[in-house]
Amino acid sequence: MSTHPDYNAMSDAEFRKIFRDWVDVNCPQHLRFMRKQRPTFDEVADWYHALNDKGWLSPVWPVDYGGMGLDAAKHIVYVEEWARLGCPRIPDHGIGLTGPLLIEHGSDEQKAEFLPKILTGEHVWCQGYSEPGAGSDLASLRTQAVRDGDDFIVNGQKIWTTLAHCANWILLLVRTTKSDKRQHGITVLLVELSSPGVLVRPIKNLREEEDFCEVFFENVRVPARNVVGEVDVGWALAKSVLGHERIFLGAPSRPEYALTRLEILARDRGAFEDAAFRSRYARLRLDLYDLGSAFERFAKVLREGGTLGADVSVLKIFCSELYQRITEEMLTVAGEEARYYDDLPVGDAGGAIDVMNLYLDSRAPAIFGGSNEIQRGILAKAVLGLPSR
Repeated sequence: MSTHPDYNAMSDAEFRKIFRDWVDVNCPQHLRFMRKQRPTFDEVADWYHALNDKGWLSPVWPVDYGGMGLDAAKHIVYVEEWARLGCPRIPDHGIGLTGPLLIEHGSDEQKAEFLPKILTGEHVWCQGYSEPGAGSDLASLRTQAVRDGDDFIVNGQKIWTTLAHCANWILLLVRTTKSDKRQHGITVLLVELSSPGVLVRPIKNLREEEDFCEVFFENVRVPARNVVGEVDVGWALAKSVLGHERIFLGAPSRPEYALTRLEILARDRGAFEDAAFRSRYARLRLDLYDLGSAFERFAKVLREGGTLGADVSVLKIFCSELYQRITEEMLTVAGEEARYYDDLPVGDAGGAIDVMNLYLDSRAPAIFGGSNEIQRGILAKAVLGLPSR
């Protein structure tokens, strides 16, 4: 059991300072504000282990399981400071998905087997949800698991599986029963990627990085003891771990960082001498203020112990589309230089800016975590009460 203090009893300002002071000393400078948005485990292993040694790797896990036990308010501070300080993203499916799912729904044996190995990094997890034809419409997944004695035999394919080629376990959604109600008959399985019949094939993204993979399963045997919860009710389990993490899809950290880089680039290139640019920049700046205010409104609900409603989807749309507009303006300011993938020099003060890298990175958030089209559908039905057809 961890012996760290009760962070939830601290003021936000006190906890923020403690976090910042420790990160300043312990997060390697060469990992700050990495160009690569999803580094592999090996690239950030030292940072991962430092967080675990401090007891700060798993912010929302209960203290009894090696976590910090942060409430929603302190978790928001943790995530905000992580972004502001430029900490690299760690492979976090074990921390943010598998761990919470096992803590809430796993057997005692599963908790004892898997949770410690997530913390030590012995098990690196990926998320096997999306399939060809079943991305945002996840309930239509077709990867099948058939019971055979003490095992399930899995056949099917997953796609856009982040960092699967660097993982050794996958949290897999499979169909175990055909049903007229698509959400019924789905089961959660824990599958070791070294199992016979598993093939992982990396996919290059727009930046020529291998963030994503497709994963094939051909007669893969998985012990029945690796079912999380009950067979056929995995849909409810998969949704149960989302919780207040949904708010972070709309956190203003990415557009904030991009706007600071746009300002540096614009001053270096003399763009502020152009009245038309000043007008466009002012609108972006004001929209960022609005996003920050909206984020704080939803954060206030969590700080007061409330539950987020469907209207939180507006944050994800607002944030991702603002991020795109800011990086598009960066291309305009950079002009012909924007075609270069390498950093653009911006004088002694700013160093260099990866204009094209940020532009390409801004394309993804409108798709992952539920595409913006899906978010608009949620708002239309659950908030505005519009009919489905």
